[in-house]
Amino acid sequence: MLTAESRAGATTDRLDALSALKELARNGPDPKATERQHAKGKLTAHQRIELLLDKGSFSEVEPLRRHRATGFGLEKKRPHGDGVITGWGTVEGRTVFVYAHDFRVFGGALGEAHATKIHKIMDMAIAAGAPLVSLNDGAGARIQEGVSALAGYGGIFQRNTKASGVIPQISVMLGPCAGGAAYSPALTDFVFMVRETSQMFITGPDVVKAVTGEEITQNGLGGADVHAETSGVAHFAYDDEETCIAEVRYLLSMLPQNNRELAPAAMSDDPADRPGDTLLDLVPADANRSYDIRAVVGELVDDGDFMEVHAAWAPNIVCALARLDGQTVGVVANQPSATAGVLDIKASEKGARFVQFCDSFNIPLVTLVDVPGFLPGVDQEHEGIIRRGAKLLYAYCNATVPRISVVLRKAYGGAYIVMDSRSIGADIALAWPGNEIAVMGAEGAANVVFRREIAAADDPEAMRRQKIEEYRTELVHPYYAAERGLVDDVIDPRDTRSTLIRSLAMLRAKDADLPRRKHGNPPQ
Repeated sequence: MLTAESRAGATTDRLDALSALKELARNGPDPKATERQHAKGKLTAHQRIELLLDKGSFSEVEPLRRHRATGFGLEKKRPHGDGVITGWGTVEGRTVFVYAHDFRVFGGALGEAHATKIHKIMDMAIAAGAPLVSLNDGAGARIQEGVSALAGYGGIFQRNTKASGVIPQISVMLGPCAGGAAYSPALTDFVFMVRETSQMFITGPDVVKAVTGEEITQNGLGGADVHAETSGVAHFAYDDEETCIAEVRYLLSMLPQNNRELAPAAMSDDPADRPGDTLLDLVPADANRSYDIRAVVGELVDDGDFMEVHAAWAPNIVCALARLDGQTVGVVANQPSATAGVLDIKASEKGARFVQFCDSFNIPLVTLVDVPGFLPGVDQEHEGIIRRGAKLLYAYCNATVPRISVVLRKAYGGAYIVMDSRSIGADIALAWPGNEIAVMGAEGAANVVFRREIAAADDPEAMRRQKIEEYRTELVHPYYAAERGLVDDVIDPRDTRSTLIRSLAMLRAKDADLPRRKHGNPPQ
């Protein structure tokens, strides 16, 4: 019969064994693996989680899980955790679920047990109604486990889709992500990448060379800058992991936990009624002169602080998360400094996805309009500007969150309609005194409407100038749209911030339901 002392000793021994086992799981089966990870300029999975979550808040799930696969020597390699760390913690006190590939174990490759751990944490995030962050650093499917590994990816994709529009999903690329594995980040709301150390591609450089003869590096094919600037796959790109993960925390601070909540309010010392005198100098009166719309956004939002999404891709439209009087808003704005702010295929798709995200998570939309139209060109037409441009139109028409649009200068043709005009459902439509809302600019319109008179005149150029002024006076003057109820008010630019804040406060309890349906069928 065991004495109390012997029982206590046995318990202590077991606790010591448990502590040693968890320490082994944390350190990995190969003591040098951590050194190799650091030598690549990469942190370990645990270090990344510690950067992401509030100190001491992480609770790990299934740290001792091991695979059951046999063959190809796998039965002799059964590390605890199976190459992925899963659990939950907090970011600024709010619950966040996370999984992180551990590249030190099987290169972070996904097997059946590995996938099951991810499935479980994804299910927990959906059930708890809290954001999910994936810290990706893996070599794809575990080849030795065959189709079981592929089925594991299928389960992840299915859950990504189930969670879409329900909880925020953020993918952080901190290493390689190849093949089918790349589709999980593509299904999430935001993708972060780190330059030089993270890559994403469906087929790697060796396959590309074998099939097409093209030679290219991993970074040249699927590095951070490629996806941030060219493909549009990545929303954010940073130089190091620490900055990247800090920005993930900042993004989470601006988002609600799920689609049933509002984003958290933040205290700000920036007065709601602060006048925007600088705006008079930022936006030139001449509609053909360029300026940086980001300076306007910075002048309007709290403390000049905003987080631009897809900053390097489709720069002719700016999409950003910011705060007005402490409340998170989504800002969509034409960018006159990039191709005059025209809408094209990429800008339409960028804006549409952002509008859909904001609508999914109860984030009001503020649209700043200065658009000369859609980009003309054979390539645009042949590549589907009609169906792809319609994505932005569909997204706005489908959005039920508070929507306010402000025409700063020009708003021509179909592009004006698409940029959240009153006619497609904007709750409040405002304009500055220099606005030009029309089918097209006065110069182009005069050439079409008065072409015969101009051609027959003794001095065609003088007649053209006369007709341009006549058209501008009759149809493009600043109050034409307001007189017809298409603009609610023409405001002093210096009052834009206070007007937006008052309007958003009025719309905070907006309740607008769409017709009953399974889902819409947006243009593709």
